[in-house]
Amino acid sequence: MSDHKHGEMDISVQEKTFDGFIKTGVWSSVIVIALLIFLAFVGI
Repeated sequence: MSDHKHGEMDISVQEKTFDGFIKTGVWSSVIVIALLIFLAFVGI
């Protein structure tokens, strides 16, 4: 069994995935809020 050394693992793929997840969440929230505001003005 190999010895684990903290901080040596390449996590660039995980960081890109996390950044994409956060960006998707933020944009989804913005779109939903904009849609709700639009519906409030239209009166549906």
